[in-house]
Amino acid sequence: MSSELAIGVKDLSKCYLLYENPHDRLKQSIVPRFQSLVGLPRAQYYREYWALKDCWLDIMKGETVGVIGRNGSGKSTLLQLICGTLTPTSGTVEVRGRVAALLELGAGFHPEFTGRENVYINGALLGLAADEIDERFDSIAAFADIGGYLDQPVKTYSSGMLVRLAFAVQAQVSPDILVVDEALAVGDAKFQAKCFERLRQLKEGGTSILLVTHSSEQIVAHCTQAVLLNQGSIQERGEPRHVVNCYMDLLFGKARSQKLPRSTSQIDCPMPDRAQIGASLNCVDDVFSTHPGYNAHEYRWGDGTATILDYYLAAGDKSYPAAISTGQTVILCVAVKFHADMVSPILGITVKTKEGVTVYGTNSEILEGEDFTSKGRKDSVVVAEAAFQGRLAQGDYFISVGVATRRGETVTPHDRRYDAIHLQVLPANTFLGLANLDLKLTVREMPT
Repeated sequence: MSSELAIGVKDLSKCYLLYENPHDRLKQSIVPRFQSLVGLPRAQYYREYWALKDCWLDIMKGETVGVIGRNGSGKSTLLQLICGTLTPTSGTVEVRGRVAALLELGAGFHPEFTGRENVYINGALLGLAADEIDERFDSIAAFADIGGYLDQPVKTYSSGMLVRLAFAVQAQVSPDILVVDEALAVGDAKFQAKCFERLRQLKEGGTSILLVTHSSEQIVAHCTQAVLLNQGSIQERGEPRHVVNCYMDLLFGKARSQKLPRSTSQIDCPMPDRAQIGASLNCVDDVFSTHPGYNAHEYRWGDGTATILDYYLAAGDKSYPAAISTGQTVILCVAVKFHADMVSPILGITVKTKEGVTVYGTNSEILEGEDFTSKGRKDSVVVAEAAFQGRLAQGDYFISVGVATRRGETVTPHDRRYDAIHLQVLPANTFLGLANLDLKLTVREMPT
């Protein structure tokens, strides 16, 4: 990444005037002028909607910046202002270099023209001469991989085919700045993998990339910094994992809204019979943070109607191991106290890399076996045991645990402890990559 500025946004704002009725627009164009002439106060027949307000942002050459936020937070407006397709109400945008943008699906494509013709039209809009497009055309066609549809009218394309061709044009011209607004969500998994590989190549070549997505993992995995927009303002910027955690706050709420009294009497809290691992979980006080392997930088939130009080981790014959060998069985036990009656509570467990990429995640709602959803009686404590094979590559991992309930599509977090437990995996020389799939190789020599 260079120290050379690629995009400079200073005090940027965008306001829209909203009219309740069509005739209000006509009245606004006539009445206030007449009132000014006769010395009367000017009437206002519209209301202001600030899609973006007082935004400051610097993006350096070669930097990949993820923009995240809820629907209506101003993400697309920011990108359109940067690309010049919208005019700001106030503030300035400085852009240095050729900009390629995927702002809206099919934007810049003429539906009556073929894909081939649209490639040349888009290339011309990006400042390429016809011979330059000729040189790149084979690469564009190979990347889009839409076969004979390339010579069919664009109006016959599916949304996936449209984004394939659009991304192929924008990415293969090697722009100085590439702006992508949710377009990659349309493509299939294979195409997305190809796109992110191309983004990596562009980044290494010095291209600045601005990526808008609702996928927090894409932000963490592919971006050097992130920006969180909320109600038209930049609420947070910086290291991607931190910004993504702040985004989770907006979605679910971090504050533990209740300070519930702790029980003063010991509750009988036996370990599961099948897990005779010599541990005793505290089922009265929150002592989660007292154990080896606890991550003091965990991210915790929820409404406080349940508390994850304690945990126990074991691998082999060791309790709270400093490190495990790949393939070892890991046992995780947690004690959960319910401070209110709950209907069908859900216990979730996730394992992530230190970069924030999810290796594995599941919850009691989708698992077969022990029915955690039948629990949830007020003042009760439930001990849950999870056992899994730690078939992971060498490195540092973090385990997250959480308790929530679901009503329809709405999930209410009660106690979520993200990246709460650190797990280190020792080196292994039997495989490469992130996970050990325990591949078995059989070789036979065939008769000639």
